[in-house]
Amino acid sequence: MSDLRELYQELILEHSKSPRNFHAIAGASADAEGYNPLCGDEVHVYLAMDGDTIKDLAFTGSGCAISKASASMMTQSLKGRTRADADALFGRFHRLVTGTAGAAGEDAESLGKLAVFGGVSEFPVRVKCASLAWHTLKAALDGAKTAVSTE
Repeated sequence: MSDLRELYQELILEHSKSPRNFHAIAGASADAEGYNPLCGDEVHVYLAMDGDTIKDLAFTGSGCAISKASASMMTQSLKGRTRADADALFGRFHRLVTGTAGAAGEDAESLGKLAVFGGVSEFPVRVKCASLAWHTLKAALDGAKTAVSTE
């Protein structure tokens, strides 16, 4: 198990150091800002929609390794997917990081690479780091005009 945990840590660090889709989208269909006042994480999520499909998804911002890696992996997981897919994956991811996925009968491995965030549930303060980009994405999809805060 420690080898698996080490692999997960490496994947999170790699996405933190070299985040995917780390840029603004000019002419984005929607965007939203999110903040975690407790630790200072900031994220700005940009969406380019084609009907109900997420044509492009990117982010900018700064934060801890977990926050940045989560945003990076979120963008990779959702490009080309529908809004319904994004809503469903948001729910599954949130249950994973809050430690309630097992109670819902869900298997962490069904989340693919996102399963690396399963250990976050052991550190409640870090749940907000992992979920900030996801809540910000949801705000962008919903057309929210106010910034998202994890407080």
